[in-house]
Amino acid sequence: MSSSADIPASLILSRRDLEFLLYEWLDVESLTERKRFAEHSRETFDAVLELSEQIAVKHFAPHNKKADANEPRVGDDGKVVLIPEVEKALQVFTEAGLIAGQFDESLGGMQLPTTVSKASLAWFQAANTGTATYPFLTIGNANLLIEYGGEDLIDRYVRPMLEGRFHGTMCLSEPGAGSSLAYITTKATPRDDGTYSVTGTKMWISGGDHELGENIVHLVLAKLPDAPAGVKGISLFVVPKHLVNEDGSLGERNDVNLVGLNHKMGYRGTTNTLLAFGEKGGATGYLVGEPHKGLAYMFKMMNEARIGVGMGATALGYTGYLHSLEYARERTQGRPVGDKDPAAPQVPIVDHPDVRRMLLAQKSYAEGGLALGLYCSRLVDEQITGEPDAAERAGFLLDVLTPIAKAWPSQWCLEANNLAIQVHGGYGYTRDYNVEQFYRDNRLNPIHEGTNGIQGLDLLGRKVVAQNGRGLQLLVEAITTTLDASTGEDVRDHAEALRAAVNRLVEVTGTVWGQGDPDLALANSTAYLEATGHLVVAWLWLEQLNAVGEKTGAFYDGKRAAAQYFFRYELPKVGPQFDLVASLDRTLLDLDPSVL
Repeated sequence: MSSSADIPASLILSRRDLEFLLYEWLDVESLTERKRFAEHSRETFDAVLELSEQIAVKHFAPHNKKADANEPRVGDDGKVVLIPEVEKALQVFTEAGLIAGQFDESLGGMQLPTTVSKASLAWFQAANTGTATYPFLTIGNANLLIEYGGEDLIDRYVRPMLEGRFHGTMCLSEPGAGSSLAYITTKATPRDDGTYSVTGTKMWISGGDHELGENIVHLVLAKLPDAPAGVKGISLFVVPKHLVNEDGSLGERNDVNLVGLNHKMGYRGTTNTLLAFGEKGGATGYLVGEPHKGLAYMFKMMNEARIGVGMGATALGYTGYLHSLEYARERTQGRPVGDKDPAAPQVPIVDHPDVRRMLLAQKSYAEGGLALGLYCSRLVDEQITGEPDAAERAGFLLDVLTPIAKAWPSQWCLEANNLAIQVHGGYGYTRDYNVEQFYRDNRLNPIHEGTNGIQGLDLLGRKVVAQNGRGLQLLVEAITTTLDASTGEDVRDHAEALRAAVNRLVEVTGTVWGQGDPDLALANSTAYLEATGHLVVAWLWLEQLNAVGEKTGAFYDGKRAAAQYFFRYELPKVGPQFDLVASLDRTLLDLDPSVL
């Protein structure tokens, strides 16, 4: 039995795989030649990753199951009660400087590359996603305010967040609007002193209330009295739980009130709330940037969160794979089909071909998802520090990959968790083993930060056609560069299969938009997303194979086996999906809902 009370690092993530992806493939060490990262080296990166691993093992993993079994509750005093291990773990995380890792030195940060920072965070997402969500949200909140908030908001709210004293949230959805943000009803009325009176209700707010720090900084979407209809009338406001005086000290409690806690099937260690703003007359809010541009600003945090959700899904799929691999090596049951001796000893289940299928599938999904998330993080570093042309290309490529980076791991690393349960057999769905919790936690990610269906609409409806298809063009160019470099006998067949799939992607995209009917074009956008996602991950597997080259050893052989599986079992799935999209099938568009 594998209890989370004492999970070794080898069952959380693979440090060897992270080293391969960061150094042998993405060449993150070369970033130290750039001014922003000049104070760093391979040694400092390794030190951060080693420290992350140690804290994840010692302070996050041990209370993962306890936090799951003891959900947040509201105490008699109206305050949210969490198990004490959550706060202790976050204190260690903050004291290690990890919450400020990627931020400027002038803000107390280490100016780590985003790629290294996200690799660091993956340890915590795998060890305890419920506790890791608090700094995940705070980092995204701080990034947005640094970009759009101005010096006063940075000094008053960002610096305390990076010190671990304040926490951050994003308040978008409402009970009656959900993902349709054009229909939000939260209002912000100007006051004479330059602040705003914010009134309304926000739903599904992760980290929305707790006592883990001194304050919670809510980023709230609301509409001004003169706002135009739709998304062009949305503004963004900082609405803190406690007001902050000019000298940085805490003031009175703001008019932000906890209405109730939502109880989810997973992420149970993270508070999830229904919040009321302005029940006592109006919560004090501070405008971020310019009026009516709030949704554009919020996409800074949302897109970062979408890639982060994909990384979190990957981390859960990865740790589930490692747990099931250990179980399969230790659990004995049955004997080989050809062995007819009933007295023969039972063999480890890893010896059975179908168990190997499930393990190899998990490996291909988890390691493919990790490559996808880190590749996108590397694009962020290129945006920040690359030459102007390279930075612009990285931005377009990141835009088209973001819905894939969110949706693909949310679907396929969830499937990895499903297979991890299957490998465990009847033990898999008992609470004595960890894999059932990993599945429950990961099941939230196809919904988090825009459902996978929304990501399909975003990819086909916006990203591949924006700027005359610039993002898609750059994606095809990047894949083609890899294909042209894949000339060895061991990769030639894979490259030919992928080249055919890329040509089909371009052809199908032109077909669906060439008929002039947006509704019909988008009716099968989910199939388009799934096919394109599989194609992209196949590309990244080919990239990994090229990085492996002629290197020998069990680790590299494992890479070759996982890539072989993906090209033989997974990539062929994209053909029928592209055929469906290209057929302009009207089944879903023409369906009469009354027949359902």
